[in-house]
Amino acid sequence: MKRNRLIGLSAGALICTGSAAQTQPNILLFLVDDMGWQETSVPFYSERTPLNDRYHTPNMERLAQRGVKFMEAYACAISSPSRCSLLSGMNAARHRVTNWTLRYDEMTDMKDPDFAVPDWNYNGIQPDTVSSDKDRKNTTLITALPQLLKDNGYHTIHCGKAHFGAQHTAGADPRSFGFEVNIAGAANGGPASYLATDNFGTGDFHVEGLEAYHGKNIFLTEALTQEAIKALKEHIQRNDQSDQKKPFFLYMSHYAIHIPYDADPRFTPNYREANGEGKMDRLLGQRLSNSEISHAALIEGMDKSLGDLMDFLDERPDVAANTIILFMSDNGGQAIGPRQGRHNYDQNFPARGGKGSALLGGIREPMIVSWPGVTQGGTTNESRVMIEDFFPTLLDMAGIRHYRTSQTIDGKSFAPVLRKGKRQADRQLIWHYPNLWTDGIYEADGYGPYSAIMRGDYQLIYFYKTGHSVLYNIRTDISQTHDLAAEKPRLHKRMLRRLWHALEKVNAQIPPHK
Repeated sequence: MKRNRLIGLSAGALICTGSAAQTQPNILLFLVDDMGWQETSVPFYSERTPLNDRYHTPNMERLAQRGVKFMEAYACAISSPSRCSLLSGMNAARHRVTNWTLRYDEMTDMKDPDFAVPDWNYNGIQPDTVSSDKDRKNTTLITALPQLLKDNGYHTIHCGKAHFGAQHTAGADPRSFGFEVNIAGAANGGPASYLATDNFGTGDFHVEGLEAYHGKNIFLTEALTQEAIKALKEHIQRNDQSDQKKPFFLYMSHYAIHIPYDADPRFTPNYREANGEGKMDRLLGQRLSNSEISHAALIEGMDKSLGDLMDFLDERPDVAANTIILFMSDNGGQAIGPRQGRHNYDQNFPARGGKGSALLGGIREPMIVSWPGVTQGGTTNESRVMIEDFFPTLLDMAGIRHYRTSQTIDGKSFAPVLRKGKRQADRQLIWHYPNLWTDGIYEADGYGPYSAIMRGDYQLIYFYKTGHSVLYNIRTDISQTHDLAAEKPRLHKRMLRRLWHALEKVNAQIPPHK
């Protein structure tokens, strides 16, 4: 495919040559894996909750003091769809990478004799320059965000989890999408192990590219942070020695806090009593289990990484003053499996559900943005933001106004919201997951093949397998326990009609439904 792209920089955001200073901002996008909106000491609800007291994230608190918290930030309920939306600016219903990806030409869906999953793009996304039939099968071709940043003068660094394309495709390597540096990013959607003493595991989920740490007593989150700082140091040194100053884009994409919940001995003592027992938890009404202690330590280790990067920048005030930091998670927190407490009730309290679910626990995310000279520290914003919005927003922040892409962009820039400090007009969001994630889950908790729409105060979820749909007022019923479909039949019908229209507009693949 011939690349169709026109790129340009807005006035006042030109890359300076000679001895002139760099005018484009540096961008640090800090993405966490599987982190729920309440799995932090920073409250993202109207009041502080017991989960905010369980976790210790002082550096998230520090970032929030410098920037703005987004109280209604959303992503897909599963990793690959969110990451493909971030890189492409497309809604998942349009790019059709609707479930997690791994092996080439293999669906990852559970088997169900009563439901036929549509032929989704299980090979992930690919750069629009690929020409082989292999790389163009069950995929979507895109002009990627890092490629546009690179073409406009940015030094682009990827560190951590990628999960854009299936094994043995161009999209498995972040460098195919315009990243000049790739640290430990491949097709795997999680780590086989967080422990360097285990060489970060084996098999499909082995973390590649960190062989220098094998056999050492270091945790994966720390190793990635050290490598990211090393890459930044090298770039800044080159800038200091060059007449042409280049801004950096660091996509710091942690594997944390995805399973397995390996214990990080640096932080696990913070969640135990002196005698080694887990601390009493106010929400659970019982002591934290070993698994929950390890989970909390994973979060604190991720937070230390954020702090280390902020410290690195603060030690270089001229760099820090020109660096935007964005914090986000790729889907809701895990609410089943190894988690302690009532599954789908306690893990993302007061929201219900979790990763994989269309309920708020599966899709609402912790999000903070610090933009020196633009954002007012310690503030909140109620604007509704979706994961695909990061694509046009980062380009907007970088001053890249005129560009063409191979794909249709669904995201909306929230940079104007940051500049004006106001809430944007209400908007409609859709989710599309016509897939089968795992077993032991139920429609009652928002799981199963579904599509969903959020508009105004309401969210409607349609379940393909049963033809059942539910309607919730997310303002007054944050736990989504009161289905309003029967009480508000006209609204229910109108929302359902809007959902079908939105899916038709993006040419979503619709499975048979009742």
